[in-house]
Amino acid sequence: MSFQNLGLSETVLHGAQRMGYSEPTPIQLRAIPVILSGRDLIASAQTGTGKTAAFALPVLCKLDHPERKIRCLVLEPTRELAMQVETAFRDYMRFMHTEVTLIHGGVGYGKQKDDLSRKVDVVVATPGRLLDHMQQGAVDLSALEFLILDEVDRMLDMGFLPDVRRIVEQCPKTRQTLLFSATIPEEIGRLASWCLKDPEKIEIGAHRTPAETVNHALYPVAVAQKFELLLALLARTNFDSVLIFSRTKDGADRIARELKKNNHSVVALHSNRTQTERVEALEGFKAGRYEVMVATDIAARGIDIAGVSHVINYDVPQHPEDYVHRIGRTGRAQNVGDAFTIMTAEELPHIKDIERFIGQSVPRLKLDNFSYVYTAIFNEAEAAAALKSAKGVRTHKGMRFGSKRRK
Repeated sequence: MSFQNLGLSETVLHGAQRMGYSEPTPIQLRAIPVILSGRDLIASAQTGTGKTAAFALPVLCKLDHPERKIRCLVLEPTRELAMQVETAFRDYMRFMHTEVTLIHGGVGYGKQKDDLSRKVDVVVATPGRLLDHMQQGAVDLSALEFLILDEVDRMLDMGFLPDVRRIVEQCPKTRQTLLFSATIPEEIGRLASWCLKDPEKIEIGAHRTPAETVNHALYPVAVAQKFELLLALLARTNFDSVLIFSRTKDGADRIARELKKNNHSVVALHSNRTQTERVEALEGFKAGRYEVMVATDIAARGIDIAGVSHVINYDVPQHPEDYVHRIGRTGRAQNVGDAFTIMTAEELPHIKDIERFIGQSVPRLKLDNFSYVYTAIFNEAEAAAALKSAKGVRTHKGMRFGSKRRK
C-alpha cells in the first residue's frame, strides 16, 4: 500500500512525498488510520520504524486550517529528540499554513515566549521547560485537541513521568491522546490507563529483539587492545558513517581525541557538551562533515540520524535494553546496517544479560590477521570462572588475564 491510500489530505501527502516517502512502514500503515478515526492509541514499535511520521502525518491532516491556538502538544524526553520532531513537523507541513514551535531547556526563554504568545498550532516540548512556561502563565492549553507522548519509556528512564502527569492534568479532557514507546513496562501501562480513553493498541515486532535489518556481532579482545581493535575494524570496514558508543562522557572524549590523531573526522556527543556544540555535532554528522560520532547513551534513543551504516559499541552497555536501542541506530527505515560490539572478559556478565534479554546468542567473531593478545574471553567458561574468583580485583586498565600472544 502507498501513502496515497491511507486517507491523508493532499497537502500533507504532498509534504510526505517531498520527503521521499512512498510506501508506509508497518507502524505507519497501522497507526495512521486509527489516528484519522479519532481514537486514542498506544503504539509500541522498535526504534527506527518511522514512529514520528506515524503520528505527525494524520494529526496534521486534522490541523489543516490554522487557528493560531495550541491544538497539538508533543512531549519528548530530550532536547535532541524534540528538535528532530519539530524539524519533521516543519517538513511535513511545508505546504500548509500551520505553525510549529520548539520548547526545551538549555537556551533562553525569550524566543520561546514570543512564539507562545503568537499562539502557534503545534508545540513540541520537553516536560521541564514546558512546565516552567506553564507556571509563568505563558502556555494556554484550553484549545488542545491532540496530546502526543513520544518515547515514553525513555521519559520513564529519565524520571519525567511526574512532570508528564502534571502537564496532562492541565489538558482538556476532550482530546485525542497518542502514546508511542519502544516498550510498555508496567508503570507506563498505569499512565496509559489514566490518560487515555479506550485506546487502540498496536505492537509492531518483538520489542526485546534487535531489528531484523541489523547484522550484529561480538568481537572478543583483551582490555589493552580495545582501541587497537577499534582502529582495525574502522580500517577494514567499508562504512558511510559510524556511531561509536562509550559508557562514559570522559571515555567518549578520549576515544574521539585518539581517533582524530589517527586521521578520522570525528565529533563527540554527550551531556557535558553545550547545546550549541550538541547541535553542531548532530548537524555535522548528518551532513557528512564528520564520518564518525562518538556518543554516550544520549544518542541511543530518540535521535534519528539517517544513513548510519555502522554502530560500534566500544563499551558493552550495562542494561540489555540499551543494547537494542544502540544497535537500532543503524538499519533504519528498512535499510540494512551492521553493529559491532567490542567485548572484554569483565563485560561477559553484561553480554549474558543481553543474550537472555533478546532471546538469542550473538555471534563471536575474530578479525583476520589481527595480532591478538591472549585473554580468557576466548574461552568464556574460563573467563566466567576467573571473574567469579577475582571478586573485584582490578588494575587501572581493567581486568587482565595474561599477556601470552595467541598463535
